[in-house]
Amino acid sequence: MTRANDPLTPDVPPHRRASRRVRGLKIFLLFCFLVLVARLVHIQIIRASAYREQARRQYEARMELPAARGTISDRNGKILVSNTLYVSFAADPSVAGSDRDDIATQFARVFNKRRQDYFGEMRDATRRFVWLERWVHPSLSSRISARDLRGLIVREEPKRLYHYDCAAGQLIGVTGVENSGLSGLEQQFDRWLRGRDGYVVLQRDALRRTRPTVDYPRVDPVDGQNLTLTIDADIQSVVEEELERGVNRAEAEGGQAVIVDPATGEILAMATFPSINPNKTSDLNIDALRNRVITDAYEPGSIFKIVTISSVLENKAARLDEKINAENGSYHVPTGNGRTREITDTHPHGMLTFQEAIEQSSNIVMAKVALRVGPENLFRMARAYGFGATTGIELPAEADGGLKKPKDWSGTTLQSMAYGYEVSATALQLVMAYAAVANNGILMKPFVVRQVVNAQGEVMVDTQPQRVRPVISPQNAATLTKLFEGVVERGTGTPAKVHGLRIAGKTGTSRLTIDGHYAPGNYSASFVGYFPAEDPKVVCLVVLDRPRSGSYYGGQASAPIFRAIVEKIRTMAGRLRTISPSTTIAARGMRTVPNVMNLRTDVATALLRTEDFVPGVAGAGTVIVAQSPAPGSPVPAKSAVTLKTNTIARTLPAGFTLVPEVRGLSVRRAINQLTTQQLEVAVVGSGNVRAQTPSPGEQVRQGTQVILRCEPRPAPAGNS
Repeated sequence: MTRANDPLTPDVPPHRRASRRVRGLKIFLLFCFLVLVARLVHIQIIRASAYREQARRQYEARMELPAARGTISDRNGKILVSNTLYVSFAADPSVAGSDRDDIATQFARVFNKRRQDYFGEMRDATRRFVWLERWVHPSLSSRISARDLRGLIVREEPKRLYHYDCAAGQLIGVTGVENSGLSGLEQQFDRWLRGRDGYVVLQRDALRRTRPTVDYPRVDPVDGQNLTLTIDADIQSVVEEELERGVNRAEAEGGQAVIVDPATGEILAMATFPSINPNKTSDLNIDALRNRVITDAYEPGSIFKIVTISSVLENKAARLDEKINAENGSYHVPTGNGRTREITDTHPHGMLTFQEAIEQSSNIVMAKVALRVGPENLFRMARAYGFGATTGIELPAEADGGLKKPKDWSGTTLQSMAYGYEVSATALQLVMAYAAVANNGILMKPFVVRQVVNAQGEVMVDTQPQRVRPVISPQNAATLTKLFEGVVERGTGTPAKVHGLRIAGKTGTSRLTIDGHYAPGNYSASFVGYFPAEDPKVVCLVVLDRPRSGSYYGGQASAPIFRAIVEKIRTMAGRLRTISPSTTIAARGMRTVPNVMNLRTDVATALLRTEDFVPGVAGAGTVIVAQSPAPGSPVPAKSAVTLKTNTIARTLPAGFTLVPEVRGLSVRRAINQLTTQQLEVAVVGSGNVRAQTPSPGEQVRQGTQVILRCEPRPAPAGNS
């Protein structure tokens, strides 16, 4: 039976069947249209911002404009740290394509690395940015053919440049890959130094080449601010050199040295050995970055006797001429419960005056007079000198040391603390204590940053000397200075003596602990001194850690380093200037006119030019007899300085010079002027020059010895 004859199947005309197909097609097309509309609504309305951002990323490129980190200079304007432009290479694997192989091959050849290392970084073609090499010196980066390699990104980036390599390495600190400070001043002043990065938006064409356009935004970087330190680069170099030499001679594990101006608290040098080179940080560890002058507290030993002696003087607990039994070097004291402990001296002595006990550094005598002073008075004196608290210097990770309150003392603490045990201190705390004595008994706050100046020359921070407190009376400070002079002249500090210079100082030797116990052969040797004793300009502390060769006593191991430093910087100390309480000359763009009186004309003019002055000479003579403006006058840079010479011109034979007039000058300044004329110097006495031989103006051969006869200046009021 056919379908046409089936009575159950209605007969549908052909035109109706066609109409159904058309209607179904219309419904399908309507559905597709609705889907398309929905998709358009999703793209253009719901997801519009996301797609616009994606499109923007395809035709725009944002390039960071790094800010230049601020410079760091010393007190005399010498640049210690600046920036240089290095080249960094990155790649865009999504663009590099087949050039990835050429990039890897070329970089492996130039940088002497494995080709697979570079190719592996670019293997993922979906990545848009990968670093290949950072901070490449321009001489090396020029060997890369960047223009011939697709997807290679070349950036010029500022890199820190430390001009003196290891000098003040731990003090200045280091920066990381992202140009941020990681230690030292670089870390402490990071927010001042780093500035603020800018950026520029570039347009990218179909070949993914970028070019700037005025239609896109640009934010210029703001360079970091500059630091001017209290450090003197020349003194710092001397200290580092002599400290290293002393450490090597003593075969010590390390050492620290710090120099301070006692009147202001300015740090003139701060050194730690082994030092670090901030230009080479790849192999440095955290321990090497530590500035041990401020981070490491140790039992100082006899150098801490400044507290005991000061307590005795302030409380009138002993007379300088009072004789005290030093017990022939061994003294047993009770500690309770029927027990005793032995206090010993390095050398046995019988009866010693209190002054002799200081000069010979007798522990036994110090322990005895501490009993007269008592716990409260000794503790208060230690606190007054700043022990047990941070100094507040603008450096990170400063330790406060250890100073127990009397209620926490054991039966041995009083006598142990009298000669520097059961107490701990940093090198900075110790040098500031002696600086207080050198400053007529007034403790100053140490500081190492003089100014922070922005790129426009505006002074943002101007540090002024800050008094902390009076510690002892000026009379007792003068007495202490005389006692410490005796230590250098007749006592344990004689290796620190410098001919023609009055030095006050103190030696220190202490046992060091390992795992909480004193270990044989582990000592700290130290010496601290200041000069000239009659008018101290410089206080210097030298500490050696665990000397192994020769003597481990402070007088034998550290005092010679002090002497070597002093011999080299004694003439430099004359150029140190105390900051005025009102305003800093440098902060106003001013310069101080140097004293060129009595110098040869050629030497005077050269000196003025180096100090940024314009010299003019009046007269045909060879020696400067007058100058205008006067020495010490604050004037703008590039100012003219008129020099008047002696009236009679003299043609000197080769190898001859004229003896300058140095009468009335300090020994330091006289030596400076004579050595400038290539003359040798012999000093008789101390203080100011009262007579000289040969006479001023006399023609002599270069290398001739000039004898200076000096007399001390009158003592300042209040000193005895």
